[in-house]
Amino acid sequence: MRKAELPEASIPGVYVSVPELMALEHKAAGLTFLPRRTSRSVLSGRHTSRMRGRGLNFEEIRDYLPGDDIRNLDWKVTLRLGKPHVRTYTEERDRPALFVIDQRMPMFFGSRLALKSVAAAQVAALGAWMVLHAGDRVGAMVFNDHEIRHIRPHRSRSRVEALCRAVADMNRALAAGSPVHAEYSQLDRALERALQAAHHDHFVCIVSDFAGMSERTDQLLRELRVHNDLVAVLVFDPLARSAVGDGQLVVTEGTLQVEVNLNERQVREPLESFFAGRLQHVAAMLRRSDVPLLAIDSGEPVIEQIRRLLGRRVPLVK
Repeated sequence: MRKAELPEASIPGVYVSVPELMALEHKAAGLTFLPRRTSRSVLSGRHTSRMRGRGLNFEEIRDYLPGDDIRNLDWKVTLRLGKPHVRTYTEERDRPALFVIDQRMPMFFGSRLALKSVAAAQVAALGAWMVLHAGDRVGAMVFNDHEIRHIRPHRSRSRVEALCRAVADMNRALAAGSPVHAEYSQLDRALERALQAAHHDHFVCIVSDFAGMSERTDQLLRELRVHNDLVAVLVFDPLARSAVGDGQLVVTEGTLQVEVNLNERQVREPLESFFAGRLQHVAAMLRRSDVPLLAIDSGEPVIEQIRRLLGRRVPLVK
């Protein structure tokens, strides 16, 4: 598809637009990637220690003043000087977030409601707004089968817009008749670039179907996790659960298109087995890397799934 032919507005479920992604800002209200004490958040429990949030910087030791938190008393200095002293801290101003967003050809697939590429774009935009609302810097590594676009972290609405624009550009370049074929190793290249950019104390969120995940991918995830908070958002199609439905389904990759009949059991069951097996394999590898995992079904509204997975602090604007 030539650039002049790219749709300017979103086609629901197939393509996204910058205005659509920017409009998700109000839906991010009350949502956070930080762990909280609630069973509704998948980042609570065993993942709490992994998600550090903002740190505290030591500032000084000074005389105790009425109203100071006694938990901050420095007992060694207090005993040595004979009067109470406290240690004071300042919270880190912010921390950079890096969203690694997959818009490769394998993401251009969907059997119900939306393509995986659209669901990934919506997750990334929601996440960017969540980060900005928390006062942190927003950055991204957006990639397709032949390009990786680095957006350096900055705390501004314009940086969120730059992220949305990069995602929308690559999203609208996807097409069933495209001569571009899936470049599975591009996932590892994007993670290598992310590792170079996220040196220390970043929040890194990878939004992908993880097609082409390998031992090298596992190694890169482990290296990213050493000095950063890492979350994997696994976007999958409902066919990975069950090929429920009837009629014809067109499966495509580049110029190759195959029409399958879901009414035929001998067609439906192998298809279910293939997608479910692949999803289980990727999920198992991500768990082995000890990375907090959010699974997003492209056949359901993204915002409802994010609310269920992360919980919420305040009522959301409808």
